[in-house]
Amino acid sequence: MLTAESKNMIPIAHIRTCFPTKFGIPRQSGIGSGLESTIVFEPEYRNVEALRGLEEFSHIWLIWEFSEAKRDSWSPTVRPPRLGGNTRKGVFATRSPFRPNPIGLSCVKLERIESDKNDGPFLIVSGADLMDGTPIFDIKPYLPYADCITDATSGFAPQAAERLLQVVIDEQKRNKIPTELYEGLVQVLAHDPRPQYHDDPERIYTLPFADMEVRFKVKEDILEVTEIQHIKANYGRTDKTP
Repeated sequence: MLTAESKNMIPIAHIRTCFPTKFGIPRQSGIGSGLESTIVFEPEYRNVEALRGLEEFSHIWLIWEFSEAKRDSWSPTVRPPRLGGNTRKGVFATRSPFRPNPIGLSCVKLERIESDKNDGPFLIVSGADLMDGTPIFDIKPYLPYADCITDATSGFAPQAAERLLQVVIDEQKRNKIPTELYEGLVQVLAHDPRPQYHDDPERIYTLPFADMEVRFKVKEDILEVTEIQHIKANYGRTDKTP
């Protein structure tokens, strides 16, 4: 029988990403494949032996906490954005962050393992759909023969829902974007970071991204970046403190 103490989990690591807020985070892992993130282990888990052999795998599973979606109660049904936010489905039939236990699961590409004299070994991954500072509970290797089921069905989400937008960024604004972040930012914008039920061509949206605030508007299938401002941010740090 599980006791209250045995059910408690503690983070083994935290992730550093370009997303300081929930707005704009890719709706599924793998969508922002051009963006790299850093997984920094807690001091007691900064042991290179715990990573022995991990470099042999191309992808890994992250088990993590919806740290910004904690609630004292839960609902048996939720309204998936994919269905317009008006249709209710059972919480266990969705990937909603509002769950009895706020646990997430993401498959990311392991780009490389690096080391730092202060932070120990850390992982560089791509395709993460996590907010900056998200706690990581566990890491497991992705096994194609077991984890890829080619004849699986997918209910009300039979295929990728996002249409790709044409992203327009003029040269002056493009020059404000670090080269290593440009491709990833365009990917995020092309997948339309707005709530799926928003469709106001005159509305200006603000996307916090790395050390920038990216303002844009969308008309039909064209997303135009209207302004980019640099802000004080901690993007790129390898410690876990948000």
